[in-house]
Amino acid sequence: MATIILDLRGTAAHVSRDVGAILTCPLEVVKTRLQSSSITLYISEVQLSTVNGAGVARVAPPGPVHCLKLILQREGPRSLFRGLGPNLVGVAPSRAIYFAAYSKAKEKLNGVLEPDSTQVHMLSAGMAGFTAITATNPIWLIKTRLQLETRSRGERRMNAIECVGRVYRMDGLRGFYRGMSASYAGISETVIHFVIYESIKRKLSEFKANSSMDEEEESVKNASDFVGMMLAAATSKTCATSIAYPHEVIRTRLREEGSRYRSFFQTLLTVPREEGYGALYRGLTTHLVRQIPNTAIMMCTYEVVVYLLGR
Repeated sequence: MATIILDLRGTAAHVSRDVGAILTCPLEVVKTRLQSSSITLYISEVQLSTVNGAGVARVAPPGPVHCLKLILQREGPRSLFRGLGPNLVGVAPSRAIYFAAYSKAKEKLNGVLEPDSTQVHMLSAGMAGFTAITATNPIWLIKTRLQLETRSRGERRMNAIECVGRVYRMDGLRGFYRGMSASYAGISETVIHFVIYESIKRKLSEFKANSSMDEEEESVKNASDFVGMMLAAATSKTCATSIAYPHEVIRTRLREEGSRYRSFFQTLLTVPREEGYGALYRGLTTHLVRQIPNTAIMMCTYEVVVYLLGR
């Protein structure tokens, strides 16, 4: 019976994940387009300025709503679901690798360092992020390329298999790992997220322990505990994303086909110089709207599974 329950919960988690990916795919496409250097997304008003004697175009990018309208008008509603296939294929192994690596690293480090300390959480999150990024980067590169492809209504669009072949022909195997340096830099977001999350979760546990008069009740979790974990996940993810978001923009720029950006630091210096520091935060609002609910649900599901397996 326990096995059947776990199988049903696993199936429900997969279904909810896929439904969430489908419903939020338009936000993902809009975010990626806003992060890119594609001039087709910019509104017509252009102001020119001079930097070190060279003319540089400074343009005002559209907001998320304007970007959404542009995609619908020029490319049609189907374009809002570009990259959905790789997203559905990649999320499950990415999260599985991440959480497996996180749990294993945390278990090992607890035997070396102070158990459940900030250092353990930081190192575990860093190791897990490095492992997941290295294993799944090609999937996310294909997703980004598909989302950045702009075709007018009626034009044939490239599919994932054709995109794989195109990347290999143009850049070889190395092409599938473009933007990985920015993803590694993004591990800082994961580290910050888990440190804040574990800290809030520990405070909630301490508060429950102090307010509970019955010791037996302390080990039993109820709905309010998991709601608290969802709020902790949402809060920690918001803080971490806001701090580390520029790596997302840099990663998208590095993954663009024919990109003139060559490395993490070159992109980090070039984008603000040519487009202003605000360019490093394009798409942040859209990203938060999409990511925060997903993270809260994901972390709560993880805690529920860990709790059930530990009973």
